[in-house]
Amino acid sequence: MKKSKPAIAVSDARGVRTLHVGGEAIQSAMRIAEPHALALDYTRCMMAFLLFHPQPRDALMIGLGGASLPKFFHRNLRKTRVRVVELDPRVVAAARQHFALPADDERLCVEIGDGAQALSPECCDVLVVDAYHDEEHVPELASPEFYDAAWLALAAPGAMVINYMNDDRNFDRYLRRLESSFGGAVLATPALYDPNIIAFAFKGLPPAIEWETLRSRAQRLESALGLPFTRYVSRFRAMNRWTASALLLSYG
Repeated sequence: MKKSKPAIAVSDARGVRTLHVGGEAIQSAMRIAEPHALALDYTRCMMAFLLFHPQPRDALMIGLGGASLPKFFHRNLRKTRVRVVELDPRVVAAARQHFALPADDERLCVEIGDGAQALSPECCDVLVVDAYHDEEHVPELASPEFYDAAWLALAAPGAMVINYMNDDRNFDRYLRRLESSFGGAVLATPALYDPNIIAFAFKGLPPAIEWETLRSRAQRLESALGLPFTRYVSRFRAMNRWTASALLLSYG
């Protein structure tokens, strides 16, 4: 018997619109009065990759949801081309109808397909993975083979950003796989408020970045984008290796 697809629901409450896929968990949220803002804390934290790779050229996103990140990129990162691959056409339809996803143009392309099959060598310099099925991280997007392909897919310098839940029983295994594929050039940080852990994997970056450099970038980014980048800098001390002068990006 063919397995039925999870139900998709959209609801509004207190000025916020939410997307639910297959359950009560919020897959995406949008402030109705500010459709291009990042309403969820963890999506804002994912933007911390800009501290390490501040001028992305080509972004590939696997998983669309309510299109929070594609919209933010499209509105604020004017020199970045964004390609989004989403498996479920109903999610794409919901994003366009209910979440203000703009039409495709020269800087935005939304495709229906399998994100694991979307990777090709040096096809992007930012890779964003935020894909869940029945409230579980998609295991095919956390396999050693996928992470190896992700490393090949990044042009250097490049960054991969992955959203995990902080209660994922497989998180430690996934992080070890990511470190293996990226030669240890991996950072992880808890979101400021949401129950998420964001992982960042890098290609072609130096093994360490001075705190002074990060704080300077954070101040500029915070002024330009209105996100708390200075707090993200401090947050990187929680789960990563560092010295008094620098954050260590790899085992080195």
